[in-house]
Amino acid sequence: MQTSSTYLDWNSSLDTLNKGFDAGLFVLIIGPKGTGKTSLVREFAAMKGAKLESINFSLRTRESHLIGTKTMTDGNIGFDEGVLIKSMKDGSMLYLDELNAAEADVLLRLDEALDDRRQIVLKESTGETIRAHPKWFVVATINPLTHIGTKELPPQILSRFPIRIRLDYPPEATEVEIVRRYVAGNHDDKIMQGVKLANTLRQAAAVEELYYSPSLRETIAFARLVDSGMNAKQAAVIVFGNVYAQWGNVEYQKVNDIITSMFGN
Repeated sequence: MQTSSTYLDWNSSLDTLNKGFDAGLFVLIIGPKGTGKTSLVREFAAMKGAKLESINFSLRTRESHLIGTKTMTDGNIGFDEGVLIKSMKDGSMLYLDELNAAEADVLLRLDEALDDRRQIVLKESTGETIRAHPKWFVVATINPLTHIGTKELPPQILSRFPIRIRLDYPPEATEVEIVRRYVAGNHDDKIMQGVKLANTLRQAAAVEELYYSPSLRETIAFARLVDSGMNAKQAAVIVFGNVYAQWGNVEYQKVNDIITSMFGN
């Protein structure tokens, strides 16, 4: 399978997505923030040449974002279709990002469309039954329950996504290869230092020694600063160190001591 110059399919997730697509089975991608879940979905949509519709769930997401809302233009009542209805009609690929941040009533309405009938009654408008295009395909992502704002998905929603991909942080050598794709110069040694630092902080966060776990976005940002000519330690402080100041000086100093031990004074 051909991928872009920046996405590295290190765990054959594209192949799993493709098999789910061919079988007409919806896919759930599980993993922490910043592990490339969205990049994976975008890469797959590009690979299939599919139009990608997406919605990011939060406490503010309402049924109307999925279904649509009534409109009034020059005295005429219309209906502005939501992303779910549009994608079902068009047969586009629907990306449900951070699905386990959605409210229960939103999930309940979504479940109506995701069952084996692949249809939904448009009670907000004409009452017609919208039946999904045969090519309609849905991919959802969820974050671990340790992430703020996430909730356990109901079993009936989980069952709608029988293909499950676990996407965690890649091995160090693989992360270096991913990061290298975002820079122009040769900075392998410094990039490896940044990746090792990120993994040290991730491991500390995993056992609750630190409050925050850096993502792949941050190792890429670190490499880009280095690529721009910035000193590696300065880049590490800016990208990895300073964020911990929001938890107080003790947390901040703890991380900066780690940076100094790895990058020197």
